Amino acid sequence: MDLRDSPEEASFRQEARSWLEANLPEGWGRPGFEKPRTPAEEVAFLRQWQRALYDGGWAGLDWPAEYGGRGIGIVESLIYNEEYTRARGPNQISMSVGTSLVGPTLIAEGAEWQKERFLQPILKGEEVWCQGFSEPNAGSDLASLRTRGEVVGDEIVVNGQKTWTSFAQQADWCILVVRSDPEAARHKGLSFLLVDMKSPGISIRPLIEMTGHQWFNEVFFDDVRVPVENVVGEIGKGWDIVMTTLAVERGSSSQHARLAADVELLIEAAKRSPRGEGKTAADDPLVRQKLAAFASEAMIMRMSVYRNAQVLEETGVPGPEGSTLKVFWSELDQRVKNAALDILGPSAMVPEGDPSAVDDGYWAYEMLWSRAATIYAGTSEVQRNIISTRVLGLPR
Repeated sequence: MDLRDSPEEASFRQEARSWLEANLPEGWGRPGFEKPRTPAEEVAFLRQWQRALYDGGWAGLDWPAEYGGRGIGIVESLIYNEEYTRARGPNQISMSVGTSLVGPTLIAEGAEWQKERFLQPILKGEEVWCQGFSEPNAGSDLASLRTRGEVVGDEIVVNGQKTWTSFAQQADWCILVVRSDPEAARHKGLSFLLVDMKSPGISIRPLIEMTGHQWFNEVFFDDVRVPVENVVGEIGKGWDIVMTTLAVERGSSSQHARLAADVELLIEAAKRSPRGEGKTAADDPLVRQKLAAFASEAMIMRMSVYRNAQVLEETGVPGPEGSTLKVFWSELDQRVKNAALDILGPSAMVPEGDPSAVDDGYWAYEMLWSRAATIYAGTSEVQRNIISTRVLGLPR
C-alpha cells in the first residue's frame, strides 16, 4: 500500500493546512488561550466554529454537493481529518453527532423532506444533535432496549429512559431508537425517530464523569409525542437504520490521526520530563523503545484505516471492518495514556488549571477519559463477536 499523496492529494492537503492555520481562533493551542470549560460554553463556541467551517467550505466535506457538502472522496476526507488533528483543531464532539452520524444517516435513509429540513442547519451549526441509543440495561446490546414508542394515530408516544447521552442538555434534536412493537423479535419492531428536544415530557439529568465534566446525561421520556413523519425509514424497521449509523460511528476515520498526534505530544513531553541529573525521560532507552512501538502501531492503524477506506470506496457501504478499527484504536489509546503516566510521573496526573500540570492537565484528563474508549460505540467484546462472525465467518 502506497501512503504517499498523489499531486492532487498533496494540493488538497496543503489547502486544508493553510485554511486551518489562517482561520483557527487567534491564540488557539498556545499557552494562555482560554478554552471553553462547561458544556454550554463548549457548544456556543463550536456553533460559531462550525459556521466558520461552513462559510469556508470545510463542513460536510464528504456529503454530496446537493446537500451542501463538497462531495470529496474517502481519501481526501482522511487527509482533511489528519490535517485537522495535526493542527489540534477544536474537539467537535457536540457537533459530530449531527455532522458525522445524523447527516450521513439521513442522506442514505431519510425522506426528502427530512433532508431538506435538517441537513443545512447541521452543516451551519444552527442545530445541535444528541444520540438517544443507550439505556441503563441496553448499551452495547442495543437490541435489548425497552424505551417504548406506541403508535397512536399520526403520532408515536414515547416512554422510557436513555443514558450516556452526550450534550443532551444543549441539543436541539435527538436521534432516538424505540421499541414500537414489543411482541416482535429483539432486532425487529424498532423504530428510528427524530425528536425535538424541546418537546413536552422530556427531562434531563446531567451525569458527572470521573473527569469532573458533565458531558453525559440521563434523558427521561414521559408521554413524549413525536409525529409519525419523523420516523426515518419505516416503523418497525429501525434496526437497519441503526446499523447504518453505528457502522459510521465505529469506523471513524480520524482516530488514527488523533493517536498519532498524541504519540508525538508524548514524545515532546518525554523530552521535557526530568529523569535524574541532567537527563530526561526521553534519554531512557526503554522509554524510547516504548514510544517507537506506539509510533509504529499508529502507522499500522493508519494503514488499516486506508485499507478500510478502499473497501468503502468499492462497496459504498461501511462494513464490519470498522469493528477491527474500533478494537485497535480504543485499546491502543488506553495503552498510550497509561504509558504517559509511567513516563511523565506523578505530575501527569495533575488536573488542568494547576501550574504544575503537564500540558495543562491533558494527560490526566485523557487517561481518565480513555477508560470509556473500549465501551462506547460498542464494547471490545461486542466488536470481537462481530469480527468473528461477519469477518472471519465463525459460527455463533
